[in-house]
Amino acid sequence: MKWDKLIKERSNQSGISEKLTARLELLADFLEKIIEDKEDQEFLELLVTFSEVAHQAFDKQDEEALAKLKSSIGDLSTDQIAQFLRYFTVFFHLMNSQEQREITRINHERAMNTGPDSPRSESIAEAVYHLKEEGFSADEAAGVIAKLDIQPTITAHPTEARRHSVLTKQQHITEMIEQFKADDLTPDERKALTLDIFNEIYLLLATDEVRTERVTVEDEVENGIFYFRNAIWQTIPILYDDLRNAFEMYYEEVPDFDPILRYRSWIGSDRDGNPNVTPEVTWQTILEQRKNVMELYLDELDDLRRYLSISQNKYEISDELAASLEQDQQEDPLSDRYERLYNQEPYRRKVTHMMHKLQHQLDMIKSGRPNEVLEEAQKYRLSDFINDLELISKSLEKSGLQSVASQGTLRHLRVRAQTFGFHLAGLDIRQHSEKHEAAVAELLEVGQVTDEYRSISEEEKVQLLTKELKNPRPLSPVQAHLDENTSQMLEVFQIIDWMLRLDKNSFGNYIISMTHGVSDMLEVLILAKETGLWSFEDDKVDSKIDVVPLFETIEDLEECGRLMTEIYESPVYQNQLNARNNLQEIMLGYSDSNKDGGYWMANWALEKAQRDLGKVCREYEVDFRLFHGRGGTVGRGGGRSNQAILALPPVSNNGRIRFTEQGEVISFRYSLAPITRRHLEQIVNAMIRVTISEQSEMQQQSQFDETMEQLATVSMKGYRDLIDDEDFWSWYTAKTPIEHISRLPIASRPVSRGSAKAADFENLRAIPWVFAWTQVRYNVPGWYGIGKAIQQLLQKEGMLSQLQEWYEEVIFFKTVLDNAQREMARTHIPTANTYHDIDDGTFHNRITEDFDKAEDAIKQITGQDELLDINPVIKKSIRFRNPFTYPLNIMQTELLDRWRRKGEMEDANEEKLRDALFLSINGVAAAMQSTG
Repeated sequence: MKWDKLIKERSNQSGISEKLTARLELLADFLEKIIEDKEDQEFLELLVTFSEVAHQAFDKQDEEALAKLKSSIGDLSTDQIAQFLRYFTVFFHLMNSQEQREITRINHERAMNTGPDSPRSESIAEAVYHLKEEGFSADEAAGVIAKLDIQPTITAHPTEARRHSVLTKQQHITEMIEQFKADDLTPDERKALTLDIFNEIYLLLATDEVRTERVTVEDEVENGIFYFRNAIWQTIPILYDDLRNAFEMYYEEVPDFDPILRYRSWIGSDRDGNPNVTPEVTWQTILEQRKNVMELYLDELDDLRRYLSISQNKYEISDELAASLEQDQQEDPLSDRYERLYNQEPYRRKVTHMMHKLQHQLDMIKSGRPNEVLEEAQKYRLSDFINDLELISKSLEKSGLQSVASQGTLRHLRVRAQTFGFHLAGLDIRQHSEKHEAAVAELLEVGQVTDEYRSISEEEKVQLLTKELKNPRPLSPVQAHLDENTSQMLEVFQIIDWMLRLDKNSFGNYIISMTHGVSDMLEVLILAKETGLWSFEDDKVDSKIDVVPLFETIEDLEECGRLMTEIYESPVYQNQLNARNNLQEIMLGYSDSNKDGGYWMANWALEKAQRDLGKVCREYEVDFRLFHGRGGTVGRGGGRSNQAILALPPVSNNGRIRFTEQGEVISFRYSLAPITRRHLEQIVNAMIRVTISEQSEMQQQSQFDETMEQLATVSMKGYRDLIDDEDFWSWYTAKTPIEHISRLPIASRPVSRGSAKAADFENLRAIPWVFAWTQVRYNVPGWYGIGKAIQQLLQKEGMLSQLQEWYEEVIFFKTVLDNAQREMARTHIPTANTYHDIDDGTFHNRITEDFDKAEDAIKQITGQDELLDINPVIKKSIRFRNPFTYPLNIMQTELLDRWRRKGEMEDANEEKLRDALFLSINGVAAAMQSTG
């Protein structure tokens, strides 16, 4: 059977859409021809046979077929396995791109079939329609929009196994295959396009899938900026167009909207556990962002200059614009050429002056020292740039060209300027609380205050820190010799000062990982005071930074309400809040809480924490913004962002939200502008809906809470019993490819705190922890523990009908249960069973037993015959992918077996074996569309 025919057969069996099937058949046809050219017929036959036999082995539970598959792969050399892995991986990556195109097509098709009374589901238009239906006037609806403060935050967390160059090639191939399907190509055009597709796939196959050298922070910064420069930059103005169009449709008037969405970033500034993020790297990161955004503005201004070809002979300009042009000419005269070209075109002259001012900034960024860069930055600030754009806009309006000013090129540029500023995205700095404590302890010692700071009680620490914050003197003498941690910590705060002087929006917030007490917050203020960013005088505080606690463990989530109460009771911190507009941001960690307490306990602890924080902030009349540190996978708080927003407890909803965007989630959501638009409009839609929701408790709240508490407690016990077993860690490291994941050069940050290796469970970071479970298809972090817990509940009379009722009516319960069943649908126990066990199957059996219990319970509660019946699109995709994924797993198990036996094998080439294992990890990640 040919590969394209196999695609057709699997498509029919799984039920994926005909249009996607046609694209995948075309893709398979191209790959098949390349294989025939580069390999031999036997290779192609084996490639197809592997998937056919795997389907027979796993989906039809044929033991003989499984033995045949293992034997066939076992007979291959490591080089041959690596070559098969390359083709499978390329296929999956290109399939993923084709699925993105299919999503775009479906969204566009749905948009075509909408109208005023039937807006597209989860769109901005639907949200505004809902406001109208709820009786909100135009002013009231605009007031709701004005409350919105949405801040997606891009991070460099190492969950994207693909290289940037590979991503770009995949996109290009997908675009060309889309063009190839067009009916209006001439024979010559089709021939040329065919050659282009072949060449691009050849190049993709010739490009290293996995980096040969570990990624640097600078590489991560470059990758992050790529998404800002493309899909994000393109999409932001369109969102505001959607908002204006919706108000025009439903209210017949269009208010002026201030920005409701701004981006933040951690790339180049997240110091927690990453020694490669130095103060110099952070400074260079903000300069690189500034350089890129100014280059984008120069391109936009060049377009605007061409666009505004308005002659002063036909339209007069405003007096304000005329005065501005006269001042510009005095300060920085245009060349004779521009004077001659734009003699009668004042708008073009104005835009040219603006371009010159930005170019001066750019030139200084590229060549100047920090002081020179800071000095040049004051000559033309963001406020000046926005004022110039508004000057042009008002002059156009005065001239009768209102539509030119209010829509299109100029308006889009104004929206971008308000959103991205001169900084692109505000950089947060994050560091572990222990680092701050160590630095402050040394400063207190050299300042001759105490040499026992780290050993005193929390209460004593708070008293001492409060006293020192009110003392105007610095702790460190000028010539004091400080250790590396303290010196670098003070350098970081110096960089913050530079960032604020460069552009007040350049710096975001200072985030404290593992916040356990009030002292953790005050220590950061001590460091800020030491560097002139914080001062106390006449019972008033002058503070240039916001300090954000990050609660990550189950214990900290349980205690965060009490801790924030203590913080708000601190007189010195009350002064800090007064100095920062009475706004407190609080971050919640989804990854570490899951790793600590298991799936259900993490979700329930986060739900309770948000309730507690909302109540405490409202009680103390503190404006607040919750920052959700969500990962890409369900096991790290992932899932659809808008559904997560809708499931938030009402007391925590106030229009403000932050959330992280990580790893492969970034490449999925921000590679194509239409998908970026859909993602962001769903978030805006959800935020509008929850902002106007009534803050009332559900009926049976106490019974619901009691039941969830029991579920969380029992599931956490089951989870901890598994991972705390004295034999678990040795089983886990042998069963999964965690050893090799820890060596993948896909990120600048080590996989373990304080180590580049997966040393032990406590120090292993949540990302590789989840990544390894995903590879072997257990997906334990996304569901384990709930089987026993729910089945225990179901023993109570009437509980099944109660859970069924809550599933229909309580968004939190439905979301958590649906996310679990999605992870379980991607779990494949027979595949996991093929991986090497060092025990007698005890751990595998424990996992399988809980899976079976969870599957049965979920089907009873949801009324489904099979998992994911409620989401047929994902279910069909998994069913289609499985027969092509199984061979990848078997190849990985074979390579892992060879790695274990490499000391016994005469011809073992350790480097080749490791490279092949890296390829297998990348291939399975592509097939699963998930890493960590």
